[in-house]
Amino acid sequence: MNPPPVIIPPIDRAYLVTILVEMLEIPSPTGRTDHVMQYLGERLEALDIPVAVTRRGAIQAVVPGRRRGPGRGVVVHADTIGCIVTALGENGRLSVRPVGTHSARFSEGAEVRVFTDDLSSVVTGTIVPLKASGHRFGDEVDSQGVGWEQVEVRVDARVEDAADLRRLGIEVGDHVALLSRPTVSPNGFINARHLDDKAGVAAVLAALRALGDAGVAPAVETQLLVTCTEEIGTGASHGIHPDLAEIVGVDTAVVAPGQASREDRVCVAMGDGAGPFDYHLSRRLTRLAAAHGIPVVRDVFSHYRSDLAAAVESGADARTALVGFGVDATHGYERTHLDGLVELARLLAAYLQTDLVFPEWDVSDRGDLEAFPSLRVQPASERGPQDGPIGLQ
Repeated sequence: MNPPPVIIPPIDRAYLVTILVEMLEIPSPTGRTDHVMQYLGERLEALDIPVAVTRRGAIQAVVPGRRRGPGRGVVVHADTIGCIVTALGENGRLSVRPVGTHSARFSEGAEVRVFTDDLSSVVTGTIVPLKASGHRFGDEVDSQGVGWEQVEVRVDARVEDAADLRRLGIEVGDHVALLSRPTVSPNGFINARHLDDKAGVAAVLAALRALGDAGVAPAVETQLLVTCTEEIGTGASHGIHPDLAEIVGVDTAVVAPGQASREDRVCVAMGDGAGPFDYHLSRRLTRLAAAHGIPVVRDVFSHYRSDLAAAVESGADARTALVGFGVDATHGYERTHLDGLVELARLLAAYLQTDLVFPEWDVSDRGDLEAFPSLRVQPASERGPQDGPIGLQ
């Protein structure tokens, strides 16, 4: 029986933006993600997708398909970069270091929330450079160095010393969240901290909602994994179902000089700092985009690592590919465009309707050498004219 044709249902742009902005308003630095996971669990259950939560706080959800396993996985993360308190200063200020990789340059002036052990108490504040007053330091405010030792957190309270900070309940090891402050412009640009990867999560939910509203089931059973420690490199090191043949990660694509990624297009990453992604699955996605008029670029990232690296390093025996939405100034004052997120959701909706790249081979986790789907037996439907005759070059 021939599979049903791939249709791309309309993506609800308002729903996507609502999910994104509501997530951005929930602080979720790595290590303190319970609130955002609760939110996402409720949103998935509203789509009639049951969820489970791992011991470490990741969300697992299974979307039934026309066929059960071996299935495929879609991996995103809801944790963000942040800071952690390292010292309480005798000047009443806090020393911090980053959680995840980001520059103090982009943190100067950021509004923050300090989360104490008292869950009912949140202390507000701002990250400021040590020499913050131009009226006092003159040109020295421009010559001061850049680094985490050059900034401090000024809390919004009457404090004079470390003892006052402790009376507020602040201690070493408290989490510090940088507020997102999202804005959506009338022409579709979205400015915010932490688009990485909450915009990716919003695109995935928008794709799942579109399929559900259209009554379209994925071709194969699909596991959604929302991780909570990606920014420190261990996100998908657990929670991956062992019977997945393919895993697609959804994360930022780097918009910067020397990169092909754009804010208004989908990116299929061919490789990142951990190495190249699966040849066949990556090209399945680029050709699927082309077949459905989805604007797509290919890119390679150097200073980049995603959930897929953690999954593979932890033993996941699956093909992996990475799709992304273009983000300018990643891990800083980020910007993307709604058009790119909608196109990403469209590509995900199309991909979930297709079968595995090699369904006959991937029915088992291993097979005979003669049946191995090398380039010589790549399905004709997955080849483009640029490939020429099948055969190893």
